Amino acid sequence: MTSPTDSPTPIVRQLRLVVEAEDYEAAVAFYRDQLGLREEAAFSGGDGAEVMILDAGRATLEIANPAQKRMIDDVEVGRQVAPRIRVAFEVDDSVAATDRLLAAGATQVAPPTVTPWQSLNSRLDAPADLHITLFQELVGQEERETLDGFGTSAGSEEVTDGGR
Repeated sequence: MTSPTDSPTPIVRQLRLVVEAEDYEAAVAFYRDQLGLREEAAFSGGDGAEVMILDAGRATLEIANPAQKRMIDDVEVGRQVAPRIRVAFEVDDSVAATDRLLAAGATQVAPPTVTPWQSLNSRLDAPADLHITLFQELVGQEERETLDGFGTSAGSEEVTDGGR
């Protein structure tokens, strides 16, 4: 059996730090406009849910307002579970990575679930008291851009759904 460190390709493809911001507009203005993190995508949904994904080099900062955080929990878990900070890791295979981390001591909060934004996401409580999401993109960026609610705030008047 090959260990993850023997793998020729990285197990984790991306790290996202997901931060709930009570004052969403001020947070976006600070991180995007003042710090200079490039906007990758923005999503919004019912009840004023909004999130923006900002490129932070080798990681992204995903700023979600409380409504978006609740919506993501509802989609991925079916109930409110995430603390204020949740760490999300992009992986090539959500099912295999979830199984591997469960065997390593993580506790499953929700099994891999296909989301409206076409990713396969699982939720785990992990060591160091971190609540994490493992996500696998099921379609490419170009195809996701055709989905309802996917885009950037610069690219459309209003986006209606999405998040991680």
